[in-house]
Amino acid sequence: MKPFDPRLLRAAPAIRRPVAALAVVGVLQGLLTIALAFAISAVVVAVVEGSPLGSPLPWTAGLFAARALLSWTAERVAAWVGVEVTTTLRRTLLAHWLTQPAERRPAPEAGTTLAAQGTSTIEPYAARFLPALVSAAVVPAFAIAALIWVDWVSALIVVATLPLLPFFAALIGKTTQADTDKRWAALSSLAGHFLDVMRGLPTLVNYGRAERQVDVIREVSERHRHATMRTLRLAFMSSAALELLASLSVAIVAVTVGLRLTWGSMPLYAGLVAILLSPEAYWPIRRVGAEFHSAADGAEAIKAVLAELESLSPATIPDEEVGVEVRDLTHAYAGEPVPVISHLSLSAGPGLTVITGPSGVGKTTLLELIAGLREPTSGEIRSGATHLVTQRPFLSAGTIRDALTLGHSADRTPTDAELWTALRQVALDGFVAGLPESLSTSLGDDGFGLSAGQRARLAIARALLSSAPVILLDEPTAHLDEAATTAVHDVIGELSTRHTVIAVTHRSDLVALADQHVHLDRQQAEVTQ
Repeated sequence: MKPFDPRLLRAAPAIRRPVAALAVVGVLQGLLTIALAFAISAVVVAVVEGSPLGSPLPWTAGLFAARALLSWTAERVAAWVGVEVTTTLRRTLLAHWLTQPAERRPAPEAGTTLAAQGTSTIEPYAARFLPALVSAAVVPAFAIAALIWVDWVSALIVVATLPLLPFFAALIGKTTQADTDKRWAALSSLAGHFLDVMRGLPTLVNYGRAERQVDVIREVSERHRHATMRTLRLAFMSSAALELLASLSVAIVAVTVGLRLTWGSMPLYAGLVAILLSPEAYWPIRRVGAEFHSAADGAEAIKAVLAELESLSPATIPDEEVGVEVRDLTHAYAGEPVPVISHLSLSAGPGLTVITGPSGVGKTTLLELIAGLREPTSGEIRSGATHLVTQRPFLSAGTIRDALTLGHSADRTPTDAELWTALRQVALDGFVAGLPESLSTSLGDDGFGLSAGQRARLAIARALLSSAPVILLDEPTAHLDEAATTAVHDVIGELSTRHTVIAVTHRSDLVALADQHVHLDRQQAEVTQ
């Protein structure tokens, strides 16, 4: 893996500031480490020689206080970087997926693993590995520079032995990377299988196969546990190897300094500085090696996130000057040889365009293509910003007010008066007013607590509040009675005076209101005005 991928800063510019703060703190810590080595040596020499401690002792105490303050600051900055990088990448990744057609999004199990578990593993990478990496880039260089000035022999020993640590760390890292890949694959397999089981649990229970899945999940979990234990064993062994190598290198410096002090060919002050500084040259690299294992999963997750963020954008071309232009559109589902839509062209401007046709002819797919949720196999789509109302509208867990204002920016959120007007137009104001907390009434996940018809009308009310120039409606009255259907048809008529409205329907009374009627069949599209 790359110790630090510069693409990370380009993909998430918001993290540049905390990462820069982390680098500054690392540099200051390196300078304080060098200064402390000189100050402590000065105190010891003064004690040995019986000199006054009035000058070196206050400096040493001040440097210790500064180092303690800087260590506290480093912990706070590292925690800030960890949270900021994790949340920013997760937010950026989810926002990116929302702009991608279905064909370019990962499988649900892979996406869930990456957005949840994957981004969580980035925090130790950012909070512990990056600070260690900054220290490893700064402190050894400072230590060697100081050693050259104080004792070139000790500096030569450090320069000769120091490259051994990153060399062996790289060798160990290759094995760690292979184990991390296996562990990540095991985790993805576990998450994918568990998600499939949860989706199909009602069917498995009906056919008496639910208990069998307990053994399967246990088997997959065991594979993940074994992969994790292999990584941990390797981490302990590699840390021990780096510690041994660094200890031997420091011992060589200490022995040479001790011999020269014994012979009187080296002053005590220089010898103490050399002995204190040589471990500081090795310690940051040892720390990088130790933190590498906890950061390996995070680095793998970052690589996967960056790969997702670099995927192409949707094929729908935004164009605020037109309603919808579809030219020679063909779309086939993955693995299907016969396209569901073939060489379709249509133009829809302000007004109501109604699409009809038998089931399975591609009406819903056409709306998803216009909305950018799917990618055409060939052809071109030009469209303004769209607001899509599906047959099963999405309602997040929250209040009715939240459901109506979903997708609006903070500075353009509709007022309560506008919400009530929209509810009144879809004949839902009486129901909402009768609830205990009115607009502040909480809904369950996916609109739990509302009937199918109420969910549909709430979604139509949300479309009324949208500023998107193109409104796409998929069977907007499928779950409504006659009175509610009449109210929704009136709303669609009003929407068509301000927006380009494209509605899929089987109702002849909505076709009668259309400015343009497009009938799809297996051979071609027939357009009537």
